[in-house]
Amino acid sequence: MSVRKIVLVAGARPNFIKIAPIIDSIREVQARGGSLEYSLVHTGQHFDEKMSSDFFVQLNIPHPDVNLEAGGGSQAEQTSAIMTRFEGYLIANPCDLVLVVGDVTSTLACSIVAKKLLVPVAHVEGGIRSGDRTMPEEINRLVTDSISDYFFTTSEVANENLRREGKADEQIFFVGNTMIDTLLKNMSRLRPPDFWSTIPLEPGNYLVMTLHRPANVDHREQFQSILNAVEAGAFGVPVIFPVHPRTRMNMEKFGIQSKQFHFTDPLGYLEFNYLVKNAKAVITDSGGVTEETTVMGIPCITLRDTTERPETCTIGTNELVGTRPEKIGPALQRVMSGSWKKGAVPELWDGKTSQRIVDIIINL
Repeated sequence: MSVRKIVLVAGARPNFIKIAPIIDSIREVQARGGSLEYSLVHTGQHFDEKMSSDFFVQLNIPHPDVNLEAGGGSQAEQTSAIMTRFEGYLIANPCDLVLVVGDVTSTLACSIVAKKLLVPVAHVEGGIRSGDRTMPEEINRLVTDSISDYFFTTSEVANENLRREGKADEQIFFVGNTMIDTLLKNMSRLRPPDFWSTIPLEPGNYLVMTLHRPANVDHREQFQSILNAVEAGAFGVPVIFPVHPRTRMNMEKFGIQSKQFHFTDPLGYLEFNYLVKNAKAVITDSGGVTEETTVMGIPCITLRDTTERPETCTIGTNELVGTRPEKIGPALQRVMSGSWKKGAVPELWDGKTSQRIVDIIINL
């Protein structure tokens, strides 16, 4: 197959973080006289006020060539809208390869459309599995990988998952993690949020927390118990909690409050990762945050029973403590006593993943 034009698909803010370095690498090829072209499609799956011009400027991401504006509605309605609009775009703008990233609804919907139009699909972050089919993301991963042609993987664990599912070695490319490309490129540009000096915060003497998964925030008793456990285990150390819009809605509905937590709006990429880099530890139920803490060497307490990124636990600084609030205190005690594991950086998480991806695409 000869690839001359790629359509890159993003549906949510984390997708753009993963795609940004791939665009940089394509531009480098073009600067050397290469003929590789691309277009960037934003499905509009998530409306995020932080997806403003500032976000694109921060990460040097070009504005999308088109926004399909397919957000809102149930998952089925959203999938349908993305598929319908992406089909129209792809028919009007033929390409040699559709590249999807991550595991959001857009990843699933656009891979199906491309395959039905007989366009090959490459999946960045292919092969990651949590084993938990109650997670919508797990269904997206399974379906996307079942029909994709090429897989750019973050770990040998992902490679083995794909092989077990019948994928051939010539389809699988172990390249590393594009999210880490973005992190390493911007490490020197990280900057404190506006509230840094007003709280005030000292490096290594505060915690960062993020929560958004239904198991943790959709039931008042569970949500409040988690906050109570963190508050008790933090021993007076400030806890910075940038609140996901969905989590904010539940906080207001349940009337949840805390004097020790500093609740903030979602932060920009550079500001959030500045907080993480200088934190004593992070408490989260996110997948991507566990990758960033692993590279930065920050202890990470993950309030989930499963993870699709096991290398952050087996190699990195992450540990699954589950969703039972009583597990939080002992984990925080190990953080506060300095006995948390040190961790290391997984293989090929070196900032050069996107270069490998683009080189492979050129040589397909």
